[in-house]
Amino acid sequence: MPKLFAIGDIHGCHRQLLSLLDRLPLDKAEDTLVFLGDYINRGPDSRKVLDTLLALERSCRHAVFLKGNHEQALLEYALSGEPEGLHLLRVMGVETTAGSYGAPLRRLLDLSCLPPEHQQFLFALKLTFAWDGYLFTHADYDPSAPPDTEATLLASRRLAGEDRLLAAAGPVVVFGHLPYAMPLVKPDRIGIDTGAVYGNMLTAVQLPERKFYHA
Repeated sequence: MPKLFAIGDIHGCHRQLLSLLDRLPLDKAEDTLVFLGDYINRGPDSRKVLDTLLALERSCRHAVFLKGNHEQALLEYALSGEPEGLHLLRVMGVETTAGSYGAPLRRLLDLSCLPPEHQQFLFALKLTFAWDGYLFTHADYDPSAPPDTEATLLASRRLAGEDRLLAAAGPVVVFGHLPYAMPLVKPDRIGIDTGAVYGNMLTAVQLPERKFYHA
């Protein structure tokens, strides 16, 4: 049976990404590979991370790339040029992203420091992905609630502290965004951001087996 592997927030941690990919028993022709967003900022090698993701997009038949709030913030600033957007990006550690491209921050304004293929990749990122009873989003999301805004899908923290179950008939939500020391595993949701950029591990989950891999 084809499997699915989902990978949590990378944040420029390229060495861990390569190590984790080496550990996955991934069939690039049959299995699905889902990345949950936040590929850039804070860590040292955002450019190398995007290069690797683009290579996977070409080599994996079923590769899915979701948008994180860090990618969204960068795209919004590139399009609007609002000073508040740059302030937010500084809080998010965007200096390391600009540095990985050897560029000053001002060149993020129109993404001119990024190769065209990197720009196209960022603008093409998806918000959600559904697979065999699972719903993948960047942030924790209650699919039984009324339709949510893009901001909720990218930055919500509302489920993390809740013990209640989501709708019994709904999909299991697999998300990143919130760093945990170990993966969060509940009957209705799985959180796999384990804080790689903060000195912890980068995590992947294999579904439907719910087997975890770390680097």
